[in-house]
Amino acid sequence: MNAAISARRPHSEWLSLGPASRIVGVDPDTLRRWADIGQVEAYATPGGHRRFRRADLERVVETRRPTRRRLATLGATPARLARAYARSYRASDVLGSPAYDDLDRDAFRAEGRRLIAALLAYLDSSTPAARRRWEAEATASVRSTGGRLAQTGSDVLGVVTTFLAARRPFLAELAALGRRRSLDVAALTTLYDEAAALLDRLLVELLEAFQIAANQPTESKRSA
Repeated sequence: MNAAISARRPHSEWLSLGPASRIVGVDPDTLRRWADIGQVEAYATPGGHRRFRRADLERVVETRRPTRRRLATLGATPARLARAYARSYRASDVLGSPAYDDLDRDAFRAEGRRLIAALLAYLDSSTPAARRRWEAEATASVRSTGGRLAQTGSDVLGVVTTFLAARRPFLAELAALGRRRSLDVAALTTLYDEAAALLDRLLVELLEAFQIAANQPTESKRSA
């Protein structure tokens, strides 16, 4: 019966013991033992070799994944991050540039608060749909900022500098959070990598929005 089932399913769905154990994150002996006691389904080939269905392995991974505490409960709130940004901006004086008037600075700060909230919500999201929603919110924020930076006459170097000035305190706060709360290295690394990957994508969005706005006719930039 197992051979018949295997014959009806696409070969790509089935994995041998070695690749299957790497997906689950355990050694082959452990996965073999789990199969023996029925903790994960395995199917035998006519030659007696185990084959594991990818969907079954993914379900095992989900059940073994620890529930991550929300960042707000660990101390990473929008208010705390906003204070970290304020300290960073005072030290670097990024928003004190003569190119930015009071209206620009207020707009940049408002978009910064919007971005912080979206970043934290993204990292706390437990479903792909929620992550897409909050990434879209973060993207809208940086694209708005990219357009405003073009209106102020900034160049590409200024745009990247502004973004890095915003990126640095966020990642620094995540690292400090891990130290304060003694998060395990794997959890902190995953959190940091997810945040860094999102910020990399947002930098691309920022630069694209800046280039689009910078290429508008000069007389329309301030009225846009």
